[in-house]
Amino acid sequence: MAKHTEVKTNVMRILEQAKVAYTPHEYPHGKEAVDGVTVAGLLGQDVNTVFKTLVARGKGGAIHVFVIPVAAELDLKKAARAVGEKAVEMVHVKELLGLTGYVRGGCSPVGMKKAYGTVFHETAAHIPTIMVSAGKVGYQVETRPADLIALTGAAIADITA
Repeated sequence: MAKHTEVKTNVMRILEQAKVAYTPHEYPHGKEAVDGVTVAGLLGQDVNTVFKTLVARGKGGAIHVFVIPVAAELDLKKAARAVGEKAVEMVHVKELLGLTGYVRGGCSPVGMKKAYGTVFHETAAHIPTIMVSAGKVGYQVETRPADLIALTGAAIADITA
């Protein structure tokens, strides 16, 4: 009989080291990442409580991280204002692994290669728990938004269209 081993991602280890309580969730997946709305459905979660992590580059070259509900769309003008940039543009998916250490569909605001300025959408402050990627496709962590915001040193702003 095969022994089932629970997957422990780097994100989970960081949360444990920081004494942040979380609940791990796993969803079925293939080789390709699925969109966040599909992930929410696979996990039986409200799309307003499952957040995606987006990475953008400002005009000056600085990298910024935006964490928004999976069904929402990032408003680049609002995002730029939130981080004090004239403009931001999404980084190309090919750059994601080198910049963050994560692949598309597994990008988490926790445990990136460098600590980038991070902004959570304002709705995160009004819900008891949110889910973000656990740093690997097929895995999510659910935790209190205040704990994630504190751990990542994030700001809160209206950054969606």
